[in-house]
Amino acid sequence: MVQLTDLESHTLTDKTQPAFALAMRIIVETAKILSAPKLIPVTSAHIDGCLYHGDSGVYFAEFLVELGAKVSVPTTLNVGALDLIHPDVVKFDSHSHTMAKRQMQAYLAMNCQASWTCAPYQAGHRPAFGEDIAWGESNAVVFANSVLGARTNRYGDLLDICLALVGRAPYYGLHIPENRQATLIIDLESVPQALKLSESFYPVLGSWLGHHAGTKVSAIIGVDNLITEDRLKALGAGAASTGSVGLFHIIGQTPEAPTLDAICLDIPNTQTLAPTAQDLRLERDRLSHSSSDELDCIAVGSPHFSYPETIALLDALQERKSIIPFYVCTNRFVLTKLEHEKLLIPLKAAGIEIVVDTCIAVAPILKGTGGVMMTNSAKFAHYGPGMTGYVSVFGSLSDCVESAITGKIIRDDRLWQ
Repeated sequence: MVQLTDLESHTLTDKTQPAFALAMRIIVETAKILSAPKLIPVTSAHIDGCLYHGDSGVYFAEFLVELGAKVSVPTTLNVGALDLIHPDVVKFDSHSHTMAKRQMQAYLAMNCQASWTCAPYQAGHRPAFGEDIAWGESNAVVFANSVLGARTNRYGDLLDICLALVGRAPYYGLHIPENRQATLIIDLESVPQALKLSESFYPVLGSWLGHHAGTKVSAIIGVDNLITEDRLKALGAGAASTGSVGLFHIIGQTPEAPTLDAICLDIPNTQTLAPTAQDLRLERDRLSHSSSDELDCIAVGSPHFSYPETIALLDALQERKSIIPFYVCTNRFVLTKLEHEKLLIPLKAAGIEIVVDTCIAVAPILKGTGGVMMTNSAKFAHYGPGMTGYVSVFGSLSDCVESAITGKIIRDDRLWQ
């Protein structure tokens, strides 16, 4: 039985607010399925359900709008299926284009913010430590939990907007403090420091973690260097793609883990895994599905490329030009900054195609129906073959740039030996 407050009980049957009543009924039934004892207030939401997967999602959102739905907490929107700033980028048929746009417009009509990014935490939406929130999009969930110390489960499409409407979520999973304790220790002491300092290490570690942790909360030890947000982003995205990781701790670096004792109640009896450099090399190789040096395109930005990552790309290019299609998926906040600093000019001169509001994995952007795509994203490498028809090859950002310049796959393997 779900214990409801007087306000929640009133909302459940309030005929003057039909959108909120519908949302509350869905949430309460979900709480029953999850055996959640109660609902809790949430302070923000991030909506994954604005991405077009078929007409039913459009009709659901538009039905809520017809009922007068408006979100009750600050709510950002994940990527849509269209680049609204560069409308010719996405190659949908007429029906899909129309429906995708209707779906995006419906969520705007409910007062959601037009963020259109899978990385809202790098676009100003950063809940505080300890706040209960209701976020969709797997990489955003793991980042919010792990790096910001907020509390959310991975909320699915359509349920996410219901949570945003009433500002409530079932009390279960990672909202419960004891469920945030680590039950798995990852010891990286034997991994060479030079590898741990490299940019490409973190998406690979994330991919390995997802395969081995599944849904478990892990505590990572043996990383002394300060890890940037972009690398933490890449780690979490990889772990949430190959597994269902919603939270990891890095001792001494993430906010809930000043020490191992702080987030691991039973250290002697907790399982410990100690991957070697060779284990991680095998994981990196598992992200690549082509044995030739043929290459058709480069795609980066899953999660969306940040401003620092874009600057790193320009530095690596050194005023050279890609001879194959090179896609950078980012958000309009980064785009605005690049425009302000006149950096779109050298990017265009280098043959870089900027994609905003969406990404190559969820919309028909890549040319043709197949080929070989190189990426520095574990998420793109994992989902790319099934979602784009392109065979994926994983490499560092530097590998991607050098390959783009030559049109052939080039990878520097020295750190991975």
